[in-house]
Amino acid sequence: MPKFVYAFAEANKDMKDLLGGKGANLGEMTRLGLPVPPGFTITTEACLAYLADRDFPDGLADEISTQLDALEQSMGKKLGDAADPLLVSVRSGAKFSMPGMMETVLNVGLNDDSVHGLAQQAGDERFAFDSYRRLIQMFGKTVLGIDGEHFEDAIEEAKHAKGVTGDLDLDADDLRQLVEVFKKVVQEHAGRAFPQHPREQMDLAVRAVFDSWNTPRAVIYRRQERIPSDLGTAVNIVAMVFGNLGMDSGTGVAFTRDPASGAQGIYGDYLQNAQGEDVVAGIRNTVPLRDLEKIDKRVYDELLRIMQTLEEHYRDLCDIEFTVERGKLWMLQTRVGKRTAAAAFRIATQLVDQGLIDMNEALTRVTGAQLAQLMFPRFDEKAERRKIAQGMNASPGAATGKVVFDSYTAVKWSRSGEKVILVRRETNPDDLNGMIAAAGILTSRGGKTSHAAVVARGMGKTCVCGVEEIDVNTKERILRAPHGVVVHEGDVISIDGATGEVFLGDVPVVDSPVVRYFEGEIDVDTADDLVKAVHRVISHADGVRRMAVRTNADTPEDAARARRFGAQGIGLCRTEHMFLGERRSLVERLILADTDAEQERQLKELLPLQRQDFVELLESMDGLPVTIRLLDPPLHEFLPDITELSVRVAVAESRGEQRENDLRLLQAVHRLHEQNPMLGLRGVRLGVVIPGLFQMQARAILEAAAQRIKAGAVPRVEIMVPLVANVQEFETVKQDIIQVAREVRESESTHLEFLIGTMIELPRAALTADQIAEAAEFFSFGTNDLTQTTWGFSRDDVEAAFFSAYLERGIFGISPFESVDRDGVGELVRIACEKGRAQRPGLKLGVCGEHGGDPDSVHFFNEVGLDYVSCSPFRVPVARLEAGRATLAGRAR
Repeated sequence: MPKFVYAFAEANKDMKDLLGGKGANLGEMTRLGLPVPPGFTITTEACLAYLADRDFPDGLADEISTQLDALEQSMGKKLGDAADPLLVSVRSGAKFSMPGMMETVLNVGLNDDSVHGLAQQAGDERFAFDSYRRLIQMFGKTVLGIDGEHFEDAIEEAKHAKGVTGDLDLDADDLRQLVEVFKKVVQEHAGRAFPQHPREQMDLAVRAVFDSWNTPRAVIYRRQERIPSDLGTAVNIVAMVFGNLGMDSGTGVAFTRDPASGAQGIYGDYLQNAQGEDVVAGIRNTVPLRDLEKIDKRVYDELLRIMQTLEEHYRDLCDIEFTVERGKLWMLQTRVGKRTAAAAFRIATQLVDQGLIDMNEALTRVTGAQLAQLMFPRFDEKAERRKIAQGMNASPGAATGKVVFDSYTAVKWSRSGEKVILVRRETNPDDLNGMIAAAGILTSRGGKTSHAAVVARGMGKTCVCGVEEIDVNTKERILRAPHGVVVHEGDVISIDGATGEVFLGDVPVVDSPVVRYFEGEIDVDTADDLVKAVHRVISHADGVRRMAVRTNADTPEDAARARRFGAQGIGLCRTEHMFLGERRSLVERLILADTDAEQERQLKELLPLQRQDFVELLESMDGLPVTIRLLDPPLHEFLPDITELSVRVAVAESRGEQRENDLRLLQAVHRLHEQNPMLGLRGVRLGVVIPGLFQMQARAILEAAAQRIKAGAVPRVEIMVPLVANVQEFETVKQDIIQVAREVRESESTHLEFLIGTMIELPRAALTADQIAEAAEFFSFGTNDLTQTTWGFSRDDVEAAFFSAYLERGIFGISPFESVDRDGVGELVRIACEKGRAQRPGLKLGVCGEHGGDPDSVHFFNEVGLDYVSCSPFRVPVARLEAGRATLAGRAR
């Protein structure tokens, strides 16, 4: 039988899978000799067994009793004893931090008898009844499922009756009466009395924490953060220490570095005469952690020593929760802290400079998603702006949108295509959906450690907290700012998460310094510390990565920008994009050609235009490989819309007008019309069916290469045949290209070297890759189409039709068009790689779908042995970084 319960002294930081992050770190701090209240942890295995059978697994209750006996002996108290009660907290703690998403119950063990014993021992009746009302309130919400508004309304009524505004203005008699009101709320809304037996309280709280693993908000958060759903949560049962015993007590959250900027220093919040949930919830505004030095210098100095110990031990930014009980410091939690993208890069390089980690470790501490955030635009400081308020810079970024005051509206408007700013007094875990949907979050209460700030930083969402000078009225759906400014729901505001500023209206944005660095506009030697940190980390990634990074580019401008961003060639040039705009009419005439001679005439007219396109593209990537895909989309895409054209022809006929060209176009549209064009006449099929089309493109490519060679350049051409399903299709087109190459070599008197390969974007191609590799010199995986054809999806239709439902119900953790589906599409990629290289050792392999810039997908492509990934120019730096991280991850396996 597995062991389900561990004392803190038995735990360490490497046991996160079993004990969750909180339990493992409480054990680690205990081993370090830090002041941790005694307690024990119930394992994630117990949680999973409970969720499977809806009951405690055999042996769990006995193990809890054994550990509880040991805890009572160490404390010299009994749980809920009437004279001198031991009280405990029951807290969740998963392997990965999920701030506020699961449940916590404090002061477990209090009842109608033990509250008097607590009052006597503490010498403070107000404190005892404040603790009891907190237990009933938290237990009612968390365990019994009662709407928290019922308790909040009762508190407001009590304050109103006494004519006060703050919770601290309620005395012992007020709180005693509030306890009775709360018990009535429980009886009315739960249909049962508040449990008086301490062990029943604890067991029900443990069950509630287990159940909270599968609450909607926890499921949504895991989906957002890509946390596996089969991990379960541990439960930590800890002897209570009290921050609400008076003004010599308090609770706080500390960071060993600024989680917003990465700057070294003293950062955090402290709240006197309060319990921990008050700080995180943001219900009362805190004071900066530095103020603790004035309040209690001895505790402050001890806390600083512990913070330094923890940072050096964990070799990273630490997020710490602590309580001061009548001048005694207690450590309640530590974890590697969530941080903004800018902080992640700064801290990683700072720790290298301090000798705590090396550059390989620094590279693993940052992500491509964080780098992408740093490349987002910033507000233009030179633009005209109307500042209406100032708050705390909780999570950086520039966000503009329409004001909404609740999560439901945020989600609804966001789904309609509106950008919104979620405005709340303070957020709570039930606001998660709205926080995900919003472009930014603004709260009038709370600090950098409040729920809004912590969750926003974790999601990379712009957030401004603690804007005390604004009044948020959710009932009237207005926001009042100083100087008579009133903002209604639907009005546009802009928030700057880097400065904490709030502006009325839309503020223009400019490129971020990181983008300007990649563009070559900023010299790294004179750049700020963030750009220098990014430069150091991405340069190291370039030095360790195995895969090359190319770009998807169709124009010289895109290619040049991608090269500045570090692209090592072009992995996909979509030639169909060269036929748009003014050239569309040439394609129309090609399609409408009635005779071979007319068709050939149109192809000859297109040839010099295509040749010049390729000359310019090869020039922009001189010396680097350029993969050019022959024409892929259905020809009907180059013709007018069938409905519009039919109407035009019908109107002309009704007027007796003759519109021969429109009529011919309509006939061509009807002739080429397909029920499912994405699976119809496109790709290699065009090259087989339309004589001369692919030969014209191949001639243009090779003549452009010859022209560049004569200019002293080094073109590296790769011609790619799209949508191949079997080797015979490919060989047919390949032979045509080889014949064209002979003719160009002869006419240009130039030695041409080039590769002919194919896109693998159909399941059959992947499964017969060994056959195709007999003729193809390279494979490039077109994962967009491969995803469509593997899943049986039409991307343009399904994303709007049912993807949101699939995501909400957990059928998808993430869209397979965003991150590669490893089990299905990924398996086909793996099979094609293995079969292709078995047939042709050294076969060049790459990917050119947008998955090539997705961080998770890059790791998969490295794992299966691709030589390069290719993505849009803006994502090239992200792919460079992730390719380096993927190499290190591969070495670690």
